[in-house]
Amino acid sequence: MELLEGINWGLIAPLFFIQLILLIVSFVDLFRIEKINGPKLLWVFIIVFVSIIGPILYFVIGRRNN
Repeated sequence: MELLEGINWGLIAPLFFIQLILLIVSFVDLFRIEKINGPKLLWVFIIVFVSIIGPILYFVIGRRNN
């Protein structure tokens, strides 16, 4: 528990909430839209495992503009 006491939560908490909001919004959009650039399963892995940049990549590259 000493490790958690040394963390500056004032800096970490906003990043955590931004990441959480990006994950939720990108998953809702991914499953709502039918046509995207690439397979949906690949985008699920990118969104989850590439941290804060994965959802941003989905919105910039993955969404297909009509």
